[in-house]
Amino acid sequence: MPHTPFLSVTNLAPTFPEPAFDQHEKKQWILARGQTVAVRPGRVPSVIWDADPASSGSCRKSPVYLGMMETVPCYATEHPAGAPLPAGAFLSGPRELFGKIPEQEVALAAYAIRILDYDRTTRFCGRCGMATRPLRSERAKLCTDCNRIIYPRISPAIIVLIKKGNEVLLARSPRFPEKIYSVIAGFVEPGENLEAAVHREVHEEVGIAVENIRYFGSEPWPFPDSLMLGFVADYAVGEITIDNHEIEDAGWFGRESLPSLPSHMSISRALIEAWRRGDI
Repeated sequence: MPHTPFLSVTNLAPTFPEPAFDQHEKKQWILARGQTVAVRPGRVPSVIWDADPASSGSCRKSPVYLGMMETVPCYATEHPAGAPLPAGAFLSGPRELFGKIPEQEVALAAYAIRILDYDRTTRFCGRCGMATRPLRSERAKLCTDCNRIIYPRISPAIIVLIKKGNEVLLARSPRFPEKIYSVIAGFVEPGENLEAAVHREVHEEVGIAVENIRYFGSEPWPFPDSLMLGFVADYAVGEITIDNHEIEDAGWFGRESLPSLPSHMSISRALIEAWRRGDI
């Protein structure tokens, strides 16, 4: 059964046309600063704010429409460095909020950061350099000169758990936190289908061949714009030979000898846990 990771935003409907800002008296807000969001303290902390950020005395840029939470529009807004946060608020990255706030709010926080990044990096057309303006009919921007339409970038990447008997292949990237091992992953190249990307990435990083590739599930990973497509594959042939660039160590591990693993807030961990339970 395909896995559905939590990070997909399901409590927000990206309804268009975008409502006029003054159409709804009640609004909800996500306040972001770079790769962090403002968290409202409480028995159960939350990243959703009911009050307009301007009411706290903080300055803000033009809000960016995210979608509708039932009948209430939700907006993200940049919170400039040095501007005061609402009383009691603190800043946190979405990953650090996992397990501390509802999972859908973690997903919403990550989505808000992603959409603000899109808004920030598409203010000018990449073709002619002229200013763009948001379209109210869909999540897109229009160049005011050459009429080019600019959509949010989505970068597909594969991630694959490789099985060999009662063991799985886990590898360590030099970019990982200390002692952490995970499964093989990499971006899809232009002109390449997903299965070809699995074969190529596995061979490039650990030197083996795989077979019997099957789909596991997907997860948007907006840090800043990846879509992770998860697979399971069986070992076919070859000896592990690491590339010493993307991978600094790799090996076969049984259920009783697993190394330190990635956060539960990841499709990589979901793949490993599904294998450990015997589901895949």
